Amino acid sequence: MRRHWFPKPYADLVARLRVPSGFVLVALFVALARPTWASIAAGVPVSAAGLLLRAWAAGHLAKNERLSTTGPYAFVRNPLYCGTLVIATGLLVAARHPLLAVVFAAVFVGVYLPVIELEEQHLRKLFPAYGPYAERVPLVVPRFRALGVVGGWTERLYRKNEEWKALLAYAAALGFLIAKAA
Repeated sequence: MRRHWFPKPYADLVARLRVPSGFVLVALFVALARPTWASIAAGVPVSAAGLLLRAWAAGHLAKNERLSTTGPYAFVRNPLYCGTLVIATGLLVAARHPLLAVVFAAVFVGVYLPVIELEEQHLRKLFPAYGPYAERVPLVVPRFRALGVVGGWTERLYRKNEEWKALLAYAAALGFLIAKAA
């Protein structure tokens, strides 16, 4: 039997708190960010890489219809969360406040990892092939040796998964940092 990292009641609670915790993170980001033009220039390429990873993943994801093992899913089981982590890292570099990094890391470990575990439990029930896939492909940190097919991206899935919202949210954060640095 597979061992769980977090008690289910805790994971269920933080799954409900994921969106509200995002608002708290945004408020802290607005209050504490101290961007400079140099920090923005350093953070933008990092965040752009995360946005590209999320876009690539969204174009391969047919939620609850089929197990996604192509594209970035050949390298990491959770490329959307991995991309979010990369985007946040770039924004934290641009924001230049160490407390933000500590808080974002705590939220990722305390909120996102339990949510990932709940999603994995769901996928194991929905797709019998998920177990063997999970044994071969890492959870969040990619293995840069493809274990599956890397093609198959579709714009239809990108739009269906509404990944453009991540781009808009990033544009708003970047606009804020630029305005604050000016």
